Amino acid sequence: MPTLFELPPLKYAFNALEPVIDAMTMEIHHDKHHAAYVTNLNKALESAPELQGKPIEWLLQNITQVPESIRTAVRNNGGGHHNHSLFWDWIAPGGSKQPKGRLEKEINASFGSLDTFIEKFSAAATTRFGSGWAWLVLDGDKKLQVYSTANQDSPLMDGHKPLLGLDVWEHAYYLKYQNRRPEYVKNFWSIVNWDVVGRLFDQAQG
Repeated sequence: MPTLFELPPLKYAFNALEPVIDAMTMEIHHDKHHAAYVTNLNKALESAPELQGKPIEWLLQNITQVPESIRTAVRNNGGGHHNHSLFWDWIAPGGSKQPKGRLEKEINASFGSLDTFIEKFSAAATTRFGSGWAWLVLDGDKKLQVYSTANQDSPLMDGHKPLLGLDVWEHAYYLKYQNRRPEYVKNFWSIVNWDVVGRLFDQAQG
């Protein structure tokens, strides 16, 4: 029996990120929204036994090889599952509150300064029309890029490695911030776990 994808447990309490993200938003976001992506991804893969057991990263990197009949479902729900699995770690309590080591040097080299990077990333998050994500990625040339994607699209689909992402779907912030997405984006920087971002950067660099 192929292994089904599972909802990863949240490694901290729902209220651990207050006041930036409230406990009810965290509970609904993890237990309802993320859980639904996992359920629907597994359901989509029922008709493609040859893909069952493939890692989520493989499915997203090879999305054009997924049968057309389920490609949109795998793109949306597989992306939602992978994006959120990373997101919970990016905002995990603890860790460094600013980049260090090789990542810090690369951010300064690519963007001029940490402040300029934050400004560019925040603009990508704030101006994404509708639902989506803002990203810091390592591209195919191992250069840092900042951009946003629609819906649950993953940078993996373009051969990029996601290093940091911010969920700007309304379900991620609406209970607390309503239509004040810029305030949510601004407060996000106080909960980023840069140790996780740095580890992903080091792994992607090899």
